[in-house]
Amino acid sequence: MTNRSDKTAPSFVCLATNTLNDASRRRFLIGGGLLLAFAAVPKGRGAAADTKTPGPDNEPYVALGGFVRICADNQISLIVPNIEMGQGIYTAEAMLIAEELEVAPGKVHVLTALPQETSDISPDLLKSLSTGGSRSIRKGWLPLRQAGAAARLMLLAAAANRWGISMADVMAENGIVRDTAGRHQATYGDLVTDAVKQPVPNPVPLKEPGRWKLLGKSIPRVDIPAKITGQAVFGIDVRVPKMAFGAVMACPVLGGTVRSVDARKARAMPGVRDVVNIGSAVAVTATSYWTARKGLAALGIVWNDGANASLSTDQVRQTLHDAATHGAPVMAHDDKGMDTALAEGKKVERTYDLPFLAHATMEPINTTIHVRPDGCDVWVGTQVPTRGQDAIARITKLPREKVYIHNYMIGGSFGRRLAVDSLEQAASFACQLSYPVKFIWTREEDIRHDLFRPAYHDRMTATLGDDGLPVAWMHHVTGPSVVDRFSPGGLPQGTLDRDAVAGAVDTPYTLSHMRVMWTRADTPVPVSWWRGVGPAHNAYVVESFMDELAAEARMDPIEYRRRLLSQNPRSLAVLDLVARQSLWGQPLPPGSGRGVSLHNAFGSHCAVVVEVSVLPTTAIQIVRVTAVVDCGMAINPDSLIAQMEGGLLFGFSAALYGEITIRNGCVEQSNFHNYQLMRINEIPRIDVHIINSGAEPGGIGEVGTVSAFPALGNALFAATGKRFRRYPFRISGDADTSDPT
Repeated sequence: MTNRSDKTAPSFVCLATNTLNDASRRRFLIGGGLLLAFAAVPKGRGAAADTKTPGPDNEPYVALGGFVRICADNQISLIVPNIEMGQGIYTAEAMLIAEELEVAPGKVHVLTALPQETSDISPDLLKSLSTGGSRSIRKGWLPLRQAGAAARLMLLAAAANRWGISMADVMAENGIVRDTAGRHQATYGDLVTDAVKQPVPNPVPLKEPGRWKLLGKSIPRVDIPAKITGQAVFGIDVRVPKMAFGAVMACPVLGGTVRSVDARKARAMPGVRDVVNIGSAVAVTATSYWTARKGLAALGIVWNDGANASLSTDQVRQTLHDAATHGAPVMAHDDKGMDTALAEGKKVERTYDLPFLAHATMEPINTTIHVRPDGCDVWVGTQVPTRGQDAIARITKLPREKVYIHNYMIGGSFGRRLAVDSLEQAASFACQLSYPVKFIWTREEDIRHDLFRPAYHDRMTATLGDDGLPVAWMHHVTGPSVVDRFSPGGLPQGTLDRDAVAGAVDTPYTLSHMRVMWTRADTPVPVSWWRGVGPAHNAYVVESFMDELAAEARMDPIEYRRRLLSQNPRSLAVLDLVARQSLWGQPLPPGSGRGVSLHNAFGSHCAVVVEVSVLPTTAIQIVRVTAVVDCGMAINPDSLIAQMEGGLLFGFSAALYGEITIRNGCVEQSNFHNYQLMRINEIPRIDVHIINSGAEPGGIGEVGTVSAFPALGNALFAATGKRFRRYPFRISGDADTSDPT
């Protein structure tokens, strides 16, 4: 098992927006009157300074715009382009910059970028801020290091000019520049007035891996100390002057509206301030959240249930099945000669059904907002602050630059806060109010009005040659479009939603004839991205079917996969290592089994083996999990291990318990009693092994979740002989055993 890092190592200091009000944030950035900001090399631009006045105090600063800000008093801040929601991104991105800037972690303050501060500067990473899809490190790997290196080289050039020596004779270390002869020394802060006049180097040379001091080391996470002491502030913790609290309720039926509201009892309650109706939902504002909740409960609301009043899970399932049979599929991949190959050999056909899933984050949905005639302030934790700024500007009819997003650390998101529906709702309420309000969705409102992971229906077909390996492979995905909600104007009919087939087209295996297609089947249930996105759906289907083919061929599941990996050495390496580390092939007690999964999602290669025991009570006990991951370069191994552990447990929770069902147009689940998560007594031993292949970094935040479903399902087959083609997995009654395998 990979060991945890030494927690006594020096750490970055987190000064994210959740710990600074606007005035103190400005003072920190300005640092005595001069701010030096570097970025990745601007396209076609020199290093001319741009003097701005950041606020009413008219304190000027010099900005080149970007990721590194060094003040005259030697305060060093690193501006990270992504939001922290438990994945450790503040630390990893700060490490990328600090490595090239040659500063020790303890001397660096980490701030998250805000859209109103970054929309007009050069780096693409700061023009449109978003965090998701395990893209943060993949996108920041080069530009964040370039930013740190450019800043360091400009400081070196300033020192060389000041001392009248060659740049070859100066060096930077721990925030200090000195000459090699030992005659001169200056802090970065001493050099900012000269460094800001230097041209930005182009190209920017980067350090060789052999000289790295931080990258590849386990550095304690920047956000942990404040979370341990309770000083960390999340969106739901925000307090602003003269703020009221708002409790909200939408129609229980999906898509329903408000017919009428009798607010007399609520308005008579002490502490209730206003009752607001926006047509799709109602809010009560009050001096405390509990008072707002009581006021909401006292409302006499009559709903228009609308067209979805009779909607059920069975109807949704039938819609998907009918679309798969009669719909017009869009081709994602189709090899020449596919029809001929499908007609040869032994044919194997299977179907898989996946449920809607909720995000069920620890921190319920919340937004604090104040709409004024001259502007709007929004205090929230969001993965998409730029998109949120645009949405609120549209609703309030304010210019975009008059909408100020104050982004906070997020108490878990799993994709939920990629959507801006709650921000839009809060803005619609706030347009009718003159004071700031913190709107909070209850846990019940959060789960029932989530934007869910889509339900899917997958049909798999393969023909096997004499060696038992697939001659032809066909994967037909049917389900709603997630991309439709996030595309301007929606996704046109007949256009491929690439998320729907992610992990289906790009499997780890060499398949000589492959066809992958998607049939769109939208339903009234609102959908969005969920941790693992497309691969979390498709890897379950692909890896479950691969296991079924191995059973048809009477071959060991790992050996079967090995024979299809001759052109994928990285996946073969993780598969071989997980087989050794999991003791694959060694005998287990009756009622126990091991299952494997393999995928290449998010630019990383991952193999997982799950060992299960099925108890006499038909309860499923996950005994041990062995994971091997090759994400190229592991920036912070400790965070990688934590993300793998968390991702696996998130996936296991959904595989064992997760399912959103619809009855009479309403979501039946409402809280953790009927949308269950794994409990601490259910947590298995998890061993994570890292292969540093030297490739560029892949993503990691969703890799474990993608692996969880198929590895667990395949382990249950090994333990029980029953094949699970739908989840949540239940030993009694829900296994699909229609085939003898």
